[in-house]
Amino acid sequence: MKDFARRFTVSGLFLLLFASAIQADSGPGYVQDFFNELRTLQADFDQQVVDSENNIQQSSQGHMWIKRPGRFRWDYETPYRQQIVADGERLWSYDEDLEQVTVQKVTEVLTSTPAMLLSGDQPLEDVFIIEERPSGNSGRQVLLTPKSADSNVTAITLYFDAGTLVRIQALDSFGNTTTFSFTNLERNRELDPRIFRFIPPANADVVGDAG
Repeated sequence: MKDFARRFTVSGLFLLLFASAIQADSGPGYVQDFFNELRTLQADFDQQVVDSENNIQQSSQGHMWIKRPGRFRWDYETPYRQQIVADGERLWSYDEDLEQVTVQKVTEVLTSTPAMLLSGDQPLEDVFIIEERPSGNSGRQVLLTPKSADSNVTAITLYFDAGTLVRIQALDSFGNTTTFSFTNLERNRELDPRIFRFIPPANADVVGDAG
């Protein structure tokens, strides 16, 4: 079953890690180097969700674009074609198979999801406890533990290789682990503003306030 609300609860937390104005003023130097001065980001992604018994619940692939602050586009290409687009004011969720668009004001969505944890302009260390973890290979790992007790996400691990973010893994309070693996990542490349504009298809039902 495809559930956009749950998907944004998880995915939006990661997306807003980049889309918000958060700065990494503390923590390992490579984390500061990656997040500070970050303006845009795009990459191919592979997303996998496993339950507490390590059973795969969801596997999907696609492409994402991010422009700080507050704009992103998250295109799911397989196994279903879906889009999540934030244009700075509204969040658009489009299910191509169902021909349905759901639209909400970003502020309304964020206040009802853990993504609110990352929606402000606080330094990263104000939102998380930052802890560098030992790694058995050439990469590096950083554990982020939310300081807010209201978050459904209990831990986020960032994986870096040669100063580049290659994977994000999150554990939620239900015991599910969601992993995003990134390839072809490009940082601070100029992005066409039209990427972050969403026009509902003529044949789609629109649920919510499209303004």
